[in-house]
Amino acid sequence: MADTAIKEEPYSMTHVPHELHEEFPEAGEALHKLKVENAHFAKLADEYHEINREIHRIEADVEAASDARAEDLKKRRLALKDEIAQMIRAA
Repeated sequence: MADTAIKEEPYSMTHVPHELHEEFPEAGEALHKLKVENAHFAKLADEYHEINREIHRIEADVEAASDARAEDLKKRRLALKDEIAQMIRAA
């Protein structure tokens, strides 16, 4: 007999830490303006978002990854954040 019980997802992505609007709370207007007017910034922001979500899934044990992979992703996220911060300061 098959088990028809619905498995509950042990994980929710309702709040992902380290989103750009949280990392730069004072720069909401600049973030929006740069995303709209600067294609390079928009690409960086999209990559940051994708990597940040992947890190969150790994840390929540939803996605498997080696320690080295997780560390590489965190380093890339930090490098992106630094570049984004420079662009916000220059805006």
